[in-house]
Amino acid sequence: MSRPEFKSGFADEINKYIDYKVANGYKEKSYMILLREFDRFCVRRGITDVSFTREDADAWSEKRETEATTSHYARVNKIKCFMEYLKLKGYDVCLLHDVFFKATDFQPHIYTEDEVRRYFNAVDTYSSDRSKLDVIILPVFFRLLYCCGTRINETLGIRKRDVDLDAGIIKLLETKNDCERYIVLNPEMKGLLIQFADKCFYLYKDDDYIFPSIAKTRRDGKRIYELHRLLLQRAGIPYIGGGHGPRIHDWRHTFAVRSFKQMIDHGMDMYVALPVLSTYLGHKTIYATERYVRLTLDLYPYIEEKYSQKFNSIFGKAAHLHETD
Repeated sequence: MSRPEFKSGFADEINKYIDYKVANGYKEKSYMILLREFDRFCVRRGITDVSFTREDADAWSEKRETEATTSHYARVNKIKCFMEYLKLKGYDVCLLHDVFFKATDFQPHIYTEDEVRRYFNAVDTYSSDRSKLDVIILPVFFRLLYCCGTRINETLGIRKRDVDLDAGIIKLLETKNDCERYIVLNPEMKGLLIQFADKCFYLYKDDDYIFPSIAKTRRDGKRIYELHRLLLQRAGIPYIGGGHGPRIHDWRHTFAVRSFKQMIDHGMDMYVALPVLSTYLGHKTIYATERYVRLTLDLYPYIEEKYSQKFNSIFGKAAHLHETD
């Protein structure tokens, strides 16, 4: 990943901090996306030197409406580490308060077949005077989330060079926990992507994002969240809000539940299906996949009846505390 040009008052120190972390064995891209987001935040707040007030810290620490608890935890505490680094260098910056991860009993929304049909009808009939390219981009973008279980930032980070149309494979590089992986497209998704490439790829260089913004840069996820709410409304799917969705990330949950069910229905043993799904989703261990298996058992009693004993022997009652998606 090429390093972006940082534009806030922290620009020089951000580059030095990344160099410092890389010299200590960390991967550059582990910090790139978050520090780029932080840099943009500072530009919006008009920060032109290395200064960070309590008001700035509180604004950065505020939990966003669509933000998962784990994402909020990582976003705040990683920037706190950056501020501690600056403090040691003698800068007068305000440290962020600790954000502690709390386990939650939150249940994601699993889209029904009818909701899937209505949602994608809304996607396919969407039009915008703001961006003519969205009519071509959005049907492919949202289907990748649903059909391949990719996270939104992983999908927004796909560049032309990452797509192998002949093999029907996409390499995901901007991933959580640096778990780079490949996703294999089914025949329908591969055909859709080939049609998309015929319409758009001649406009792109190898390093260009395939789902760019109007300015031809990496698209901001905020606009995708806004579109998602509009599409829910047009599809007649009630939006509860307050982080309870239905969220974009729930497409990943829906994919995982249906994939696990499909493997079980085709006769695959749970001990085999579990690591397959875990690897495909980019989880470091099977404990992050536990939530999806638990959801599948809750939704399909015949699977619960067959595999509940095995499930409990692997995970136990508190498995969800080990790792998050």
